[in-house]
Amino acid sequence: MIRLRGIRRVFRVGETTVEALAGIDLEVDAGEHLAIMGPSGSGKSTLLNVLGCLDRPTAGSYELDGREVARLSEAELTRVRRHKIGFVFQSFHLVPRLTAAANVELPMIFAGVPRAERRRRAAAMLEAVGLAARADHRPEQMSGGERQRVAIARAMVMGPKILLADEPTGNLDSRSGRQVLELLESLHRRGLTLIVVTHDPAVARRAARLVVLHDGRIVVRARGPEEIARALTELTAGDEAEDA
Repeated sequence: MIRLRGIRRVFRVGETTVEALAGIDLEVDAGEHLAIMGPSGSGKSTLLNVLGCLDRPTAGSYELDGREVARLSEAELTRVRRHKIGFVFQSFHLVPRLTAAANVELPMIFAGVPRAERRRRAAAMLEAVGLAARADHRPEQMSGGERQRVAIARAMVMGPKILLADEPTGNLDSRSGRQVLELLESLHRRGLTLIVVTHDPAVARRAARLVVLHDGRIVVRARGPEEIARALTELTAGDEAEDA
């Protein structure tokens, strides 16, 4: 489904050149659950933005479903983001003045879905994430966990094949974070390709595969519970050694 070859992303900051991604090679099969870790500034969010077609790489090849993303027009990229990829963020990004139902309807408004169909699908998605009773509540009237579940409902309402989650539990308490992870994993079990950026080893352990970035490069690749556990142990030991 996803194939990256030699992906570089270079930014100009004043007179300085910053290489956020320095030659990323990565493949993600349909239906995978991948965790991406790395310290602040390692390129995690830049990589997620490239994967989500929110940003174009400076160099390299990105194939999505066999199509070279660099050859897609802006209109085609918009369709990809609208129909193939869902996004969930640490800060929820809900519109404060809108109800939960209205927030879930937003992607369908941009896609031109008729009003009656929007309402039906929004209600069904809120039911699916356990928030049917909160449909008329605004974000300020909901807990952090409830807001994140609304954000997931909004991300999924167009039926994407891929869900990109950037620190989805970062602003949540442990109980709410666990509920959100269980919801994401239930979607994955139904065939969704799930890619999660996280700083939390407990979140990474739940994935089937792990990659770790450092200075824009993949420095660790691990697959399966044993390899991931070993990689996380080594990373933790390395962090403790640096702190000492």
